[in-house]
Amino acid sequence: MAFESLHNYYETLVAEHLRDNYDQLSSDQELIEDIACVALNQLPARYIRHDVDFIFYMSSDERDKMEKQVQKAVKDAVEFVQKTKNKKKSP
Repeated sequence: MAFESLHNYYETLVAEHLRDNYDQLSSDQELIEDIACVALNQLPARYIRHDVDFIFYMSSDERDKMEKQVQKAVKDAVEFVQKTKNKKKSP
């Protein structure tokens, strides 16, 4: 049985945040994916079927809270991944 329409809503938010705020990293797909994985592992799972339905029933306070969680998780993930990448480069 496949659940093709199910996804974690935070995946959408993290991808949008990275696209809108970290454009300078977009040329390194592996780096972006590593950052996304680290950020998503810091966030709760919020599985949904349809983004539109979910957004419609969410309060503005809940939306703001999710955005702030994503901002912090992505910022922390960028710092962690870049620090880890720099450690690998040094002898």
